[in-house]
Amino acid sequence: MPTLLILGATSDMARAAAIEFSKNGWDLILAGRDLGAVQVVAADLALRAGKPQDAFPSFPFDALATETHQAFWDSLPGIPDGVLCAIGGGGDPSVGQRDLAVADRILRANFTGLVPVLLLAANAYEARGSGLIIGIGSVAGDRGRAANFLYGSAKAGFHTFLAGLRNRLATKGVLVITVKPGPAFTKMSEGLALNPMLTAKPEQIGKAIFAAYKKRRETIYVKPIWRLIMLIIMHIPGFIFNRMNLEVKKQS
Repeated sequence: MPTLLILGATSDMARAAAIEFSKNGWDLILAGRDLGAVQVVAADLALRAGKPQDAFPSFPFDALATETHQAFWDSLPGIPDGVLCAIGGGGDPSVGQRDLAVADRILRANFTGLVPVLLLAANAYEARGSGLIIGIGSVAGDRGRAANFLYGSAKAGFHTFLAGLRNRLATKGVLVITVKPGPAFTKMSEGLALNPMLTAKPEQIGKAIFAAYKKRRETIYVKPIWRLIMLIIMHIPGFIFNRMNLEVKKQS
C-alpha cells in the first residue's frame, strides 16, 4: 500500500486531499507545526477510513526551521511514496510591505522554507526511480499585483522550483504536480467577499489533486476558468494593469 506524506496536514486543502488518497488505498503520514492539531486530524482521518485511531502517524514539522528538515526526513518510518506540500500563509501581505520580519516569514512559508524538505524527497525518489511530489501553489503567482505581491512572488518562485524539479526528474519515474486552487472557501478566506462561481471548495480541491495524480497532469487549475482568467491577466499591457484594482474586499 503506497504512503503519502502530507506537510501542513491541518489545512483544509490538505485534509480534503488526504481523504481522497485514503479512500483510494493510500496510507498517510501527517506533519505540521502544531503536533496536537495534526494528531487530531490523523485520528479523524483514521476514523473515516475505518482504521485504528493511531493508524496514521503524526510528526512535528516546521517549514521555517529549515535546519531541522534533514532530521525530520530521517525520522520518518521509511521513504514515503509521495509528498504533498500544503504549507503556506505566513502573515498578512499588506503588513509585510512595511514589516520586514513579516515579509521574510511570508517568503519562507511559501517558498524558501519548502525547498529543503522537497529536495530531500526529490533526491530519494531519483535514487529509487519512482515517486510523487505535489505542491500547492496559487494563481497569485502568475502575475504580481499590489495587494499581495509578496505572497505572489513567493508562489511564483515555488512554481518555478517545482517546474525545475519536474524537468530534472521527468526521466526518473517521478511525477511532480503543481496545483493552483484559485480562491478557496477555507479558514484563511473567512470574511472575504468571494464569488462562488470562481471559488473552490476544499473537497473539490482534494478531488482535483487526486485526479491530477491519476491522469499524470503536471499543472492544474482546480477551477479551469482560472487558467483563462490568468491568461488574460498576464497579457494585459502594463500601462493598463497598473491602473487596475484587483484586491478582494472583506465582507462588511
